[in-house]
Formats: sequence, C-alpha cells, structure tokens
Amino acid sequence: MKPLAVYVHIPFCTVKCGYCDFNAYAGMDALKPSYRDALLAEIDGRAPVLRGRELTSIHFGGGTPGEVPPPDIQAAIERLSRHAPIAPDAEIGLETNPGTASYADLVLLRSAGVNRLSLGAQSFHSEELHFLERIHSPEATAATVRNARRAGFQSVSLDLIYGLPGQAMERWQSSLNAAIALAPDHISCYGLTVEEGTLLGRQVEDGRVTPIDPDQSADMYELASDTLEAAGFRQYELSNWARPGHESRHNQVYWRDGDYLGLGAGAHGYLAGERYENIAHPRAYIAALSKSGASLVAHAYRPDPVTAMSDWLTLRLRLVEGFRPDDFTAKFGLRLEETVGSPLAECSAAGLIDQSDGSIRLSPRGRQLHSEVAVRLLVHLQASLSAVEV
Repeated sequence: MKPLAVYVHIPFCTVKCGYCDFNAYAGMDALKPSYRDALLAEIDGRAPVLRGRELTSIHFGGGTPGEVPPPDIQAAIERLSRHAPIAPDAEIGLETNPGTASYADLVLLRSAGVNRLSLGAQSFHSEELHFLERIHSPEATAATVRNARRAGFQSVSLDLIYGLPGQAMERWQSSLNAAIALAPDHISCYGLTVEEGTLLGRQVEDGRVTPIDPDQSADMYELASDTLEAAGFRQYELSNWARPGHESRHNQVYWRDGDYLGLGAGAHGYLAGERYENIAHPRAYIAALSKSGASLVAHAYRPDPVTAMSDWLTLRLRLVEGFRPDDFTAKFGLRLEETVGSPLAECSAAGLIDQSDGSIRLSPRGRQLHSEVAVRLLVHLQASLSAVEV
C-alpha cells in the first residue's frame, strides 16, 4: 500500500498568544463537540483518498490539541483506522501546552495510540513566558514531562523560542540547559518572528516593542546548535534536533515532498501534486460539514513548474543532509545544473552551500540564510525556466 501522512488541525486555545499567526481561536470551547462531529464527518468524506493507503503518521496540531477531551482524539484515530490501516510503527503525535493535559489525560491519550508528545515550553523564565502570553510556568513544563514519562510516552519533544526583545544570551543558555536537564528526546528551536496582523506585529509597528538585533538572534541559533550537539542531540533540520531515532517522521513527509491529507479547519494538504487549504474558521467549517454537497476546500491549486521546483528545493534544503542531484532529476526530469546550477555555484562560492560529497546541503552558515538562498533559486528559476523545455 502507498504510504500517507495525516495532519489533523485542532483550532482551540485557552489564550491566543500575541505572536501567533496560526489558525487558532480562544473562547470557543462550546464548539468542541460540534467540531469533533464535523471532523469525523470529514474523515468519512475522505474515504476515497484513504482507501488503499497505509497511514504512516498522524499528527494533531493547532491550536492546542491537548485542550480537547482525549476521547475526541481517540475517536478521530479510530475513525481514520476504519478507512485505512495504521502502520504498526506509525508515529501518532500530538501538540499540547505544559499544564494543559493532566496525568489522567496523558494516560488516555497514550492508550488511544498517541506515542509522541510535543510540548510548547518556549522558555524556562517566567518573565519571558509572560511576554509571550504563555499561561504556564517553567515548573509546569517539568511536571508535564514527568507525567508524560509516567503515562508511557517514549518520545517527548520540547519547543523553545529565542530572539525575544531584550533577551540576554545567558537567559537563552539557561533555557537550553533547563530543557536538556528534563531529558527530552527532541528539541525544536524557533526564532521569534514578527508576523503582520498579530498583536506583536502591531506592538513593533507602533514602537512599543523593539525587535532583537538579527546578529544577536543568529548568535543564539549558533549557541543552540553547539549546546544541543554537545548534549547528544543531532541536528537533522534547520530548527530541529533529536536523539537518534526520535526525528519527527511526520514532518519529514513535508520536507521530502510526500503526500499528506489535511483534516480540520484551515488544514493544508498535499495530494498527488495538488495543494489545498480547508475553510479556516471553525464555525464555517462546522456549517459546511452540515450541508450536503458543500465544499470544505477554500483554495486548491496545482503548482506551476517554477513553483513546484522552488518548493521542492526550499523544503529539501531545510534538511541538514540536503539532497542528491539525482533526486531532483527523478522528480522533474531535468538536470539540476541546467536549472539552478548558476545560483548554487554562487552560493557555494559564498560558503552557504556544501557540495563536498556530491550532495547539495546548506553549510552551517547557510542554515541561517536559508530564506535568502531559497529566494535566489526562485528568482533564477523564474528568469530561466521559460527557456527550458518542461
């Protein structure tokens, strides 16, 4: 059977943080039962897509999936299993916030089949958590990790954020040390980004918040890499470090151009070369499921050759291992040097790309300039591909 990954979006949060631009909503707890029913109906409606596939990963993201009743998560997993077998070694992951899911909840989630837990720790300093509008404490993170282990989770991941306004290097180092001391299996480190339309974006725009200097943020990234590598974590993607065997298999489907079915309000999917996005607002999503023949898809498109190649290169370059030129040729029927050979050579000369063993990968310095490299490749593709027979 052909493998398939499934992403399930749970849009509910207790508080929507000021820096967040995800499809997440606070104050909508009353919708949770109706949302569960709509999600189960969407799964049934996707039976033709699921038929003949084996589910190699299921990931519950959000929002905060850990805030919905565990039986709702179990119901979604069971409904998926009616339409497609779940691989015996499938990764079934769920995101939650420290303190959100009780020990009893974690026991129920584990018995439902969830085997990977991702905790939004973000920081181990109360002042930084307050700035980020997180409602948990550093102590709650430690307690949730302990409870997850007691509940039987053998793969626990922590998310951290660096590059906060005014954040000292010593503070970032101590958060890294505190995370490592909890002995997680995976750590993700994300630089704080100021997104247009968020509360943080408005605060920066009107001068109430001054973003950190980009060079200091880059130093923090290097510090994270050095600290985590020394502690036994291997970097396998731009923002992700794992102990051997605990790399996110679900996320690697995205980075390796695999098929994934997106379920839920605002979920994105990628099937047979077509990208799509569901209706975003939970109420509109629920309403659409209640109407026979109504479409859940707000937007769908098949990327043109330039976009498809740019997306592929951008995602594959997120992987520390990079890719082989033959992988590109197998996907697009073109030789890599015929399409982006020139900008790759320029990036290599600038020390951003490493081609020493025949693979194409970002150098340690290039990992901090991934976006710039991706834009250079895209611009070259736009200018040159019209002259190449596709």
